[in-house]
Amino acid sequence: MELWNSTMVSGFILVGILDDSGSPELLCATFTALYMLAMASNGLLLLVITMDARLHVPMYLLLWQLSLMDLLLTSVITPKAVVDFLLKDNTISFGGCALQMFLELTLGGAEDLLLAFMAYDRYVAICHPLNYMIFMKPRICWLGVAISWTLASLSAVGYTVYTMHYPFCKSRKIRHLFCEIPPLLKLACADTSKYELMVYVMGVTFLLLPLAAILASYTLILFTVLYVPSREGRKKALVTCSSHLTVVGMWYGGASFMYVLPSSLHTPKQDNIFSVFYTIVTPALNPLIYSLRNKEVTGALRRVLGGRLLPEHSAF
Repeated sequence: MELWNSTMVSGFILVGILDDSGSPELLCATFTALYMLAMASNGLLLLVITMDARLHVPMYLLLWQLSLMDLLLTSVITPKAVVDFLLKDNTISFGGCALQMFLELTLGGAEDLLLAFMAYDRYVAICHPLNYMIFMKPRICWLGVAISWTLASLSAVGYTVYTMHYPFCKSRKIRHLFCEIPPLLKLACADTSKYELMVYVMGVTFLLLPLAAILASYTLILFTVLYVPSREGRKKALVTCSSHLTVVGMWYGGASFMYVLPSSLHTPKQDNIFSVFYTIVTPALNPLIYSLRNKEVTGALRRVLGGRLLPEHSAF
């Protein structure tokens, strides 16, 4: 294989799932449709929550943040992949690769932590309803959001800088849809074993620990719901929580595969499939999962479209 020592000048070539697929045109059309769906559904959810004062409560503030993260995350990945395929030009500069990695790590890490905070919100709402506005007052809610963004950004800076400092001399081709740590390390012509352990620690910190907190929250919620006397109350709680758990399963499944499992246990093709799932598919489906099964959101959508909004105090 030809040695290559000028990554900062020449950049990389992204050889992702669109190039290895048996039906690349169909897959490209699917990605485009999912991106348009993600833009429309997340954009509409952001508009509805912003416009309708009835939704200016902690639960929907967090959902607003989730939609923003999903919209930005898929915008970092999908447009470039589709345009590159159409133009038959898969190159990405060294700086562009670093920027894409930083944004993906920031948005992904922030969403990891935000989903855990959303589980805490549901735990307080269902298990301690009388104290909900004490434990989840706007200041606490914004603090949780700020911590999610800040920790994710700081972690992303560190891992991006350290990943890109390696000399890449094995090949210019990244066998992945976008610049991500595991496939990029395969091009390094230096020992990356210790750093791969650091990446594993990041995966545990941003994926397994929040996931453990989410599972603990919903276990306590389940026990509480079983003792709710009202059948309607039990149904509402279970519908809300099942929506959240569906999102959690889709998101953490793919991300854990990439960052927690050792790279020796998965192939480039598997990496591409799972990355597509949590960066393209999940952002398109999240707002549908939350809105279609949520009467408050669908009601707010009708009010916004019908222009029937009430002026109320906003917690935003």
